[in-house]
Amino acid sequence: MKEYLSKLHPVNSEILEQYISRWTEYHVPKKTVMTAPGETERYIYFVLDGIQKSYYLNDDKEHIIAFTYSPSFSGIPESFLSQTPSKYYLETLTDSTFLRLSFEKHQKLMEEYRPIETLFRKAAELFLVGMVERHYELMAFNIEDRFRAFAQRSPHLFNLVSHKDLASYLRIDSSNFSKLYNTIKF
Repeated sequence: MKEYLSKLHPVNSEILEQYISRWTEYHVPKKTVMTAPGETERYIYFVLDGIQKSYYLNDDKEHIIAFTYSPSFSGIPESFLSQTPSKYYLETLTDSTFLRLSFEKHQKLMEEYRPIETLFRKAAELFLVGMVERHYELMAFNIEDRFRAFAQRSPHLFNLVSHKDLASYLRIDSSNFSKLYNTIKF
């Protein structure tokens, strides 16, 4: 975690150690809904091991928003930041191990240490940039271009996540996903 955070923004090692020491380890079995619609995200998570997905349900069909895995943050960011009920799910796809920090502790540490606040702002900026890029791809790219962009950015997920879930994430029909997967080299 220390290495990951240091890449986002340099923070005095003493302050960073103080921040990291407040996080606690948390284990969750596979196929566990960690946050459901209507629940408020009380923790920010840092993934040590495992894969998670966040998704909406509409007419009993999953619409996948994101996958998280090590090393990255996980949770329902807008629910955590605003302390309002989530509109979607966070679920583990595999057994998962996290470090987690409560909203209250996180706020207190940001108030106490300005560099931690800056670090978290930088992380939020990167998250926003990623979401805007994803939105652009979904709006402007055809299915083949979405598939190619994803294959270039995250080829490792083809072996870690079901193709059904990847198709949902890319907003591609499963049969079209299968055709693209079998014809495009990556």
